[in-house]
Amino acid sequence: MSLAFLLWCVLAFLVTAVAAIVVGQRWNATVSVYCITALISLLACSGAVTALLTHQSAALQLPLGLPWIGANFRLDVLSALFLAIVNFGGAGASIFGLGYGRQEPFPGRILPFFCVFLAAMNLVVLSDDAFTFLLSWELMSLASWALVLAHHGESENVYAGLVYILMASFGTFALLLAFGLLAGPGGQYSFEAIRMHQPTSMIAGLVFLLALVGAGSKAGLVPLHIWLPLAHPAAPSHVSALMSGIMTKVAIYAFIRIALDLLGPPVWWWGMVLLAAGGASALMGVLYGLFQTDIKRVLAYSTIENIGIIFIGLGLALSFRADHFEVAAILALTAALLHVINHSLFKSLLFFCSGAILGATHERNLEHLGGLIHRMPVTALACLAGCLAISGLPPFNGFVSEWLTFQAILLSPELPQWGLKLGVPAVGALLALSVALAGACFVRLFGIAFLGRSRTPAAANAHETSAVSLIVLLAYAVLCLLIGVVPGLLIDTLGPVSQSLFHGTMPAQAALPWLSLVPISATRSSYNGLALLVIIVAIMGSTVAAIAVLASRSTRRAPAWDCGFPSASTLTQYTAGSFSQPIRRVFGTVLFRAQEQIEIPPPGDSRPARITVRLQDVIWDVCYAPLSGAVTYLADRLNGLQFLTIRRYLSLVFATLVILLLVVAIWR
Repeated sequence: MSLAFLLWCVLAFLVTAVAAIVVGQRWNATVSVYCITALISLLACSGAVTALLTHQSAALQLPLGLPWIGANFRLDVLSALFLAIVNFGGAGASIFGLGYGRQEPFPGRILPFFCVFLAAMNLVVLSDDAFTFLLSWELMSLASWALVLAHHGESENVYAGLVYILMASFGTFALLLAFGLLAGPGGQYSFEAIRMHQPTSMIAGLVFLLALVGAGSKAGLVPLHIWLPLAHPAAPSHVSALMSGIMTKVAIYAFIRIALDLLGPPVWWWGMVLLAAGGASALMGVLYGLFQTDIKRVLAYSTIENIGIIFIGLGLALSFRADHFEVAAILALTAALLHVINHSLFKSLLFFCSGAILGATHERNLEHLGGLIHRMPVTALACLAGCLAISGLPPFNGFVSEWLTFQAILLSPELPQWGLKLGVPAVGALLALSVALAGACFVRLFGIAFLGRSRTPAAANAHETSAVSLIVLLAYAVLCLLIGVVPGLLIDTLGPVSQSLFHGTMPAQAALPWLSLVPISATRSSYNGLALLVIIVAIMGSTVAAIAVLASRSTRRAPAWDCGFPSASTLTQYTAGSFSQPIRRVFGTVLFRAQEQIEIPPPGDSRPARITVRLQDVIWDVCYAPLSGAVTYLADRLNGLQFLTIRRYLSLVFATLVILLLVVAIWR
């Protein structure tokens, strides 16, 4: 019943998309469409949560798709978990769009594709055969591409859309090859048939790498991340929240479905590959973000970092599973899944906050903000909660999943392979460094945007966003805090997923005293978010009380200490660039080929001194620029094919047919 209900919800999304095309230019279309999508998303989310809690499993076949297998859909605990994430995020983005979307000058460019985007993500998670999966995956890519190009009047957005669709096509091609290898010459494209016919070790390894490329390109894994910092700033903020917080999780689902479900028992070197890719993504993502001044680009690069953390957890899970350390494998898998949920929450929250700032100031540049805490106090409070969560600070949810990942890393000395014995601690060091840098990154973001004095009139005249949008911000902030305080309840909910994949669960957490979290045993480690919250509140309360009691009652007025420079100019404040300069001096030269050009006027010249910083994307220069040049060169050489005669065209078609027949004959 739940599976049919969820498919009806998908159909409702598509019908709403058609209706949005008809009424897209009317003044009340935005409110109507977002209300409908919020309602559908909440209904679908409730159905998915019910299926997860009751461990439902159902399959359904429709007479669509490939003639000999139809369109297969399946609901199990893994798909139910990700359906809950997708539809909860869809509901949050829809409700936030009720206020934010009213500022959109061209709602007809967004509303239909927004509905299709939600429908496609649901279909990807529900698909139970390769054809339906790839069709839904491509629909998700095309819908999100259209949303990226919603403001196509700006050349940067057009370029972002081009890069995005190229990387999306590349990822789809990799997944197409992966499913082709899994199906084999018999064409068994249903997931059930693929599970019954396990591939050889060589084919399984190749499929694993193709799945990593296909899903990693959509998730933003380094070095497949180049589209992400371009596309997310181009899209509207509530769409950016869906793309960064939710669509990347659909990519994680695709990888888990293939690597942990369809491929059968893993091999230890798979974990090595994931650990290397995850560690590089975690470090490079946060470093990229530290040097950006566009708020949405900072958040986009931070997504790369958190995707890296998730893949570190999955890499640990595969490594432990391959060596039959079941308890450690379940712990690592639970940490990865928990971080999937946590990142979907705090990253959506931060993108919503960026939308509130953009709507109030029409600015995304940190250097043009400042002092917003006085004009947007509720947004500032919600953004602070998101910054604390994404920085991995207790008692917020980001800390819990990262702490669990470190607990799994501490079990790595038991692994027999020397590559893992040395590699896992190295990745743990990278993870610790990336978490520390994430703290610096979001201290920088919050401090420059909300503290100090307003740097521009736009920031000085800012105002709070709409009431409905503020409700969404506060709800997400409270959820981030609640999961950090009582994570055991959510971890118990993830038990059926680990049971279905690894045939085991973490120890039950709900029955532990004081809502503690004990990942393995109390003698190893434990965490109590509730006690930590009480301690933090008690320290803050006692500090405030001590100041109130011990401070002098007399009023004293004196000028604030100005560091010897009595100027009220906002130019004397820290900027985003000056804040990140020490870190740029350490890492920038090696990783980004950073160059600083300093211009100091001669004595008597009143012009200000200037420093110009140039950063290069080394991955683009090394990987993509040569490839782009090669494609351009090849296209120029093949351009003559369009001027062939009919006789030559027929000869070319005949030769191609002969080659394909030879390939099929050899394959069989």
